[in-house]
Amino acid sequence: MEEGHPTLSIRRQCELLGLNRSTWYYREVEESETNLCLMRQIDEQYLRTPFYGSRRMTEWLQQAGQAVNRKRVQRLMRVMGLEAIYPKPRLSQRDGEHRIYPYLLRDLTVDRPNQVWAADITYVPLSRGFMYLVAVIDWYSRCVLSWRLSNSLESTFCVEALEDALTHQQPEIFNTDQGVQFTSRLFTNRLEQAGVSISMDGRGRALDNVFVERLWWSVKYEHVYLHDHQTVQALHHGLTNYLEFFNQERLHQNLEYHTPWDVYRGVHRVAGPSPRG
Repeated sequence: MEEGHPTLSIRRQCELLGLNRSTWYYREVEESETNLCLMRQIDEQYLRTPFYGSRRMTEWLQQAGQAVNRKRVQRLMRVMGLEAIYPKPRLSQRDGEHRIYPYLLRDLTVDRPNQVWAADITYVPLSRGFMYLVAVIDWYSRCVLSWRLSNSLESTFCVEALEDALTHQQPEIFNTDQGVQFTSRLFTNRLEQAGVSISMDGRGRALDNVFVERLWWSVKYEHVYLHDHQTVQALHHGLTNYLEFFNQERLHQNLEYHTPWDVYRGVHRVAGPSPRG
C-alpha cells in the first residue's frame, strides 16, 4: 500500500488487495494492554466453549488468575461480537429495515457445490489491537470463496465479500446468523436480486453455522495464534497465504482427505455435510 501512488488511488489499491478501505485508515484501538490480553484469552476460550456467556467467562478468567468483574467481561465480549449460543427469548424488536428469514437447512441433504453458502464474522487479534474478519464458504466443500477484513462491524465489508463471491458463482441458499450485518437491507437485497434463497440461524444458535465455526478454529489455531501480526497489512498478507493453503493444500478428514478446492471444483465427490436436524 502506498499513499500518493501516481496511478492507483487508495481505494483502488484496497480493492486489488481485497481490503475494506477503512482498514487503510486503521488506528490502534483505545483498549489497554490488559484488556487486549483479556480479549485474547476470551477469544481462545470461546472457540472451545461457545456456550459460555459473560457469567461463566468471568468465572473462568478469575479461576485463571485474572482480577476481572462481569461488567468488564460483558463489555469486552460485546466489542468482540461474542455471545453464548444458547437460545434466548426475543426481548426486543429489530429495526424494520432488518428482516429475519427462516432457517432452511433443517434435514436438508447438502450434496453438491454451490447448493449452500454461508457467512460469518469473527474477531481477530493484532499485537496492539484487533480486526474483524468475514468469510463466505461453500458448505459442501468447505471452500473459502471470499473474505474481507474491517476495523468496524458495519455492513459494508460483508457486502463486499458477498459481491466478490457472486462474481464467480451463485448459491441456491445463503445461510447466516441474525447479526445486523446480515439482516441489513444492503446484504439481503443483494441476495434477493441474485435470486438466492436466504436462510438464517435461530437466535443464539451459532452451531447452525457449524462449518464456518470450524473454519474460525482452523484460522486461529493454525495461523493467527502462531503469529504476532503487528499491522493490518501483515495480517492481511498472512491470511491470504493461510487461506490459499486451507483451500488448495490442507487435507480435510471430513472431506475424505481431499482439499476443499478439489471438492468444490468437482475433482472429488464426498458425502455431504449434515446440517442440524
